[in-house]
Parts: sequence; structure tokens; C-alpha cells
Amino acid sequence: MSGKPVIALDGPAGSGKSTVSRRLAQALELRYVDTGAMYRVVGVLAERQGIDVGDVPALEALCQSLDLRFEERADGLHVLADGHDLTHAIRTAEAGQLASKVSVVPQVRERLVALQRGMAAGGGVIMEGRDIGTVVLPDATLKIFLVASAPERARRRCADFAARGEPADVTQVTREIEERDRRDQTRAHSPLTPAADALVIDTTSEGIEAVVSRVCRLLAGRQDS
Repeated sequence: MSGKPVIALDGPAGSGKSTVSRRLAQALELRYVDTGAMYRVVGVLAERQGIDVGDVPALEALCQSLDLRFEERADGLHVLADGHDLTHAIRTAEAGQLASKVSVVPQVRERLVALQRGMAAGGGVIMEGRDIGTVVLPDATLKIFLVASAPERARRRCADFAARGEPADVTQVTREIEERDRRDQTRAHSPLTPAADALVIDTTSEGIEAVVSRVCRLLAGRQDS
């Protein structure tokens, strides 16, 4: 297999997608695209503009005019929307819930999927999300789907919040994760599910470095075939 690889990495919130994707991007010299951040941007902007998540025409208009970019800086990946840096604003628990709600709107998904495919054009990218292998990039070189138990994912999220100085209750976060899973898995448009040809990896007890090594070996095998 020749050409620059395209890796699709999916999974529910807290399964380790972002950490694994960033490590793989560094190890394989690929561009990293966090599609979940794109839905968080739409959710945050909708709230700031007073747009109800049920107002489909307004959400569609917001997405159509959205200028969204990712920039790698010395302190990490920054997310810019219409010239404003929303990197920190989209990483709250509330932003995650907003993202899950706007992501069920077909018009929102259609617009963002078009942007995501444009970002992956030409290859050399690892893209993480919830429907990358099934909808966005069905012809990806390699498809990975990460899973982990809800309690473990909640523990990780609470640790992330604590690192940012934000208090969080693990019981509440667990409930929120389970509710988000339900919405993501049962939505009519692009539900959260592994692609038929995806490698499913349980990160509940498997370390990040072990996962990264497995993916790198698998990709090398695909490219040598």
C-alpha cells in the first residue's frame, strides 16, 4: 500500500482517543484532527449566540459560515473559530454535553463531515471522533475503535478536570458519560459504532504506549502488504 496513510480513530468519550491520536501523530508524523472539538465549537458558539439546540435553521446557518482551523503551537493544539481561540472554552464538561446535543442534528453533521473530509484530503492524517471509520473516512488506511468501562472513563475525565483546577463528582460524570453514550449510540444519523473492519481495543487496563505500539505495528503491516 502506497501513499500517505489515513487513520480513523473512533470511540466514546474518555476511551483515550485524544491521547492515543496525539501520540500516533507524533510517532508517525501525521496531522492530527480532533473532530469532537468541532462539535464542541458549534455547541459553545450556539450557546453564546443564544441559539437553541432545537433551532435547526440557526444551527445550520452557524455551521455554513463557520471558519474553523486547528493550529499546532508550542503549548499544544489550538482550536480557532472565526478568528477566536476557543481551545479552553470547549474543554469543559458543559461543552461536551452541548457537543453531544448538536451532533444529533443531521445538518450540523453534514457540514462538519464535509470540512473533515477536506482536512483529510491528500492523506497523512489521523482523525479522531465517533463516526470517522463508518461515515467520514470509510476508505481509511486503518480504522481503530477504542473502548473502556464507564467508571474508568469517568475517572479519567475527573482527573483531567482536576488538572485544570475544576472540581468534578465522579458519580455525576459517570452518569453524564452513560447518557452521552446512549445519545451517541441511538441517534438516527451516524450512530457511534465500530466499522466492520475496525480493530477494537479495550483501554480499560491496556496502557497508552501499548496501544500506540499495537497500532504502529498494524499500520506497518498494512503498508508493507
